[in-house]
Amino acid sequence: MATQHQISLEQYLRKLASSVDNDYGQRIRQRFRDIRGSSELAMLAAPSSEELEQLKKAVAIMTPAEKANAVKLSDKQIQKIAADAGIDTGIFAIFINGYVLESLKHTEDSSL
Repeated sequence: MATQHQISLEQYLRKLASSVDNDYGQRIRQRFRDIRGSSELAMLAAPSSEELEQLKKAVAIMTPAEKANAVKLSDKQIQKIAADAGIDTGIFAIFINGYVLESLKHTEDSSL
């Protein structure tokens, strides 16, 4: 279960939503573009509105247990959730990995 000091998956999604398609974020994304013009690794700094909609779909279909234990989701579980939501698996995997890192940061901050 999520601890009192740990950020929830929904809170993390809202945090990402606050930087959707903003100018600063777009400049960051331009710096991370690969040869295909993709900048998925910068998604956590500034998701596009399309990416955010995909993430909302995935989080919406997750069970309460999956949400509460998102830091422990296996690759297979991430793939299944993404497939069930009809979204890009890579985007969802990046989101979950970012959530794990954010959760660790909040856990460390609360232990100080």
